[in-house]
Amino acid sequence: MANALQQAEVVASNEFVSEDQRRAADHVRTVKERQKQALNLQRENILSQRTSSPARRAALEAALKQIEDQIQAIG
Repeated sequence: MANALQQAEVVASNEFVSEDQRRAADHVRTVKERQKQALNLQRENILSQRTSSPARRAALEAALKQIEDQIQAIG
């Protein structure tokens, strides 16, 4: 009996996915997760900053908007 890790995965369309394709998909998923983590850390940093300067506040709001757009684009 073959080990579950050695068996080819089956996608929704009932096509077999090679081990290389699975690894590539896992790599892409991992890269996206790391990007999201980094962006979330930047977002938390911006949210933790307090300022009374209107110009600085506007810059922080713009940076926050950009980061949130990037997070949304990643999915």
